[in-house]
Amino acid sequence: MRADRAGRMKPWCEGRAPVRRDRRAVFPAVRTALLSASVLVLLCCLAFAKEGVIQCANLVYAGTQTSKCFSDEFLRLAEEKSTLRTERRFKRVKLADEELYGFPFAIMTGESAFTLGQAERDNLKAYLENGGFLLASAGCSSKEWDASFRRELARIFPDKPLRKLPMDHALFKTVFEVKGLELSHGGRAQLEGLEIDGKIVAIYSAEGLNDTAHMSGCCCCGGNEIQNSVQVNVNILAYALLH
Repeated sequence: MRADRAGRMKPWCEGRAPVRRDRRAVFPAVRTALLSASVLVLLCCLAFAKEGVIQCANLVYAGTQTSKCFSDEFLRLAEEKSTLRTERRFKRVKLADEELYGFPFAIMTGESAFTLGQAERDNLKAYLENGGFLLASAGCSSKEWDASFRRELARIFPDKPLRKLPMDHALFKTVFEVKGLELSHGGRAQLEGLEIDGKIVAIYSAEGLNDTAHMSGCCCCGGNEIQNSVQVNVNILAYALLH
C-alpha cells in the first residue's frame, strides 16, 4: 500500500510499508478536492501495468530540466541479479505532477544550475514523506547542479541534513558487495542519505552515477563519474524497495 497526496492508501509495491502523514498539514484542501479516486487508480495502473513490476520515474523539473545521460541499465541488471521485476526504461514524470505518486522510485539528475518552483518543492516533500524514494546525482559531478540540489533540499527539509553513508552500510550489500566508489579521474566518492523518521528516503551523490558506458552518445568527458555506478544503482534500488 502507499499514501497518495490526499492521505488515502493505494497499492504500491511488494515489500514497501506505507508511512502515514496528516494530509491537512501537507496539502491545501482545494487541491485535495480536485484529486479523484479514479484518477489515482489510473495512475497506479500506468505505473504498474503488470502486477509486481517496478517502474522508475525520471523527473522533469525546473521547467524542462531532466536526465539525458543517466543510464537505465541498472534496471535490467537488478532483474537479472535479484528477484525484483522491473520495467527496463524510465518514465518521464514532472516533479510537480500527481503522476509521481504512481512510482515508488525516482531519479533526479542534471548538469547545470536550477531553481525549483514551490509546487515542485511541495510535491517532492510529500512524495518522500509518504513512501517515495529519490536517487539524485550531480551529472558528471557537476558543481553547479550539486550546489542547486543542496540548496533546494535544505529549503524543503531545513532540519534534515544529508548525512554521509559509511561503506559498511547495508545499502552496499543488498545485491552486490560494493567495497568502494572509485572515480573515473581518480579519488573516491561517498554517498549521502536523507532520513525521515529514521528511514532513508533519498540517496544523493555529488559525483556522477550516470553509468555513461551504457548510454549511446553520452560521456563524462569533461567531468567525473563513479566507475561502478551500475552496481551501486542496483543496490540503491534494492535497498529502497526492501527497507
